[in-house]
Amino acid sequence: MIARIWRGVVRAEETGEYVDYVRETGIEHYRSTTGNLGAWILHRPIGDRTEILTFSLWEDIDAVRAFAGDDPSHAVYYPEDDRFLVERSDTVDHYDVD
Repeated sequence: MIARIWRGVVRAEETGEYVDYVRETGIEHYRSTTGNLGAWILHRPIGDRTEILTFSLWEDIDAVRAFAGDDPSHAVYYPEDDRFLVERSDTVDHYDVD
């Protein structure tokens, strides 16, 4: 099993709107991909900003590729992400889960 974690930062006042947006785009996309075992949004306040993490579990790296493309280390973005994100990681972290 593989865990996939992505990180980004939004302005605190846009947290709720961005969480809703990620739920409707990324999380829905994760969950509808064959081999996905679950996906969640984590967030925490840091001063006047909010750190956002998406955490998903996958059967194997091939399932991750079905979601992310040939290079699963690249982050997947959606049209409105540019409007919200003040910091973002263009890569994601993958961990083996035992």
